[in-house]
Amino acid sequence: MKKQIPNTFRQRLLARETLAGMWLSTSSPMLAEVAGVCDYDWLLLDGEHAPNDIPLLMAQLQAINASTSAAIGRPPVNDQALIKQYLDIGFYNLLIPFVESGQQAEYAVAATRYPPAGVRGVAGMTRASAYGTEPDYFKRVNEHIGVIVQIESRAGVEAVQDIAAVEGVDAIFIGPSDLSAAYGYLGQPQHPEVQQAIAHVHQVASAAGKASGILAVVPEDAARYIDLGFSFVGVGVDLSVYKNALMSLRKRF
Repeated sequence: MKKQIPNTFRQRLLARETLAGMWLSTSSPMLAEVAGVCDYDWLLLDGEHAPNDIPLLMAQLQAINASTSAAIGRPPVNDQALIKQYLDIGFYNLLIPFVESGQQAEYAVAATRYPPAGVRGVAGMTRASAYGTEPDYFKRVNEHIGVIVQIESRAGVEAVQDIAAVEGVDAIFIGPSDLSAAYGYLGQPQHPEVQQAIAHVHQVASAAGKASGILAVVPEDAARYIDLGFSFVGVGVDLSVYKNALMSLRKRF
C-alpha cells in the first residue's frame, strides 16, 4: 500500500499551494476509485453528510490508494474516539467540522497526536502504519497528520483568531452553506454579510500563516476564491457532478 510518511499533501498545504479537490458523498468505493484516476489534489470522504461508517470509509481509502490524490476524512463530529478510528484506518488528513473556539481546535489537534503531545490511543497493527511496516511510524507520525478545522457558525467566525492561533491547525476551511444559514441567509452564500464573514476568516487565517479553504462548486466562484488567495478549494461534489451529467444527457434525448 502507499506509504504516507512524509505527508506530502500536508507539506503542500503548509506551503499554501493551490490545491483543488472533490467532495465524495456517494459512499461508493468504485466511484471513489474513478475520482482517484482523475488526478485531483485531494478527495474528501464525507462522514458528516454521507452514509459512511468506518468499514465503508476504509473500503474507499483502499480504492483510491493507488491514486495521486490525497485522502481527507471528515468525521461527523469533533470526537476524540471517532478521530482515533479515522486515523487508524489510514486517514492522514482530517477536516474537523463545526469548530467554534480555540479550545475545540486544541481538542481536535490533541486527538491526532500520540502522547505526550496529545491523547491518541496506541494500536500496533493498523492500516495507518501499513500494518506495522511503516518505519518508525510512532516516532514520526505526529509531524505528518494534517488538521483542517471547519468554521460554519457565527461563533466560529468570532473565535477565528483563537482558532488560527492553535498550533497543529494547518488550515481553516469555511462551510459557505452552513455559514449563510447561521447568518440568516439560508441558500444565499453570496449575500454581502456572508461574504464579509468569509473574507474576515480568510484574512485572519492568512495573517496567522494558515491556509484557508472553501467549498465552491460553481467554477466562477472557485476561480474568484483562488484569486483572493484561498489555496484549498473544493470545486465539486460527486453526487452533483453525477446528477448534472445525467440530466444533461437526458435533455439531449
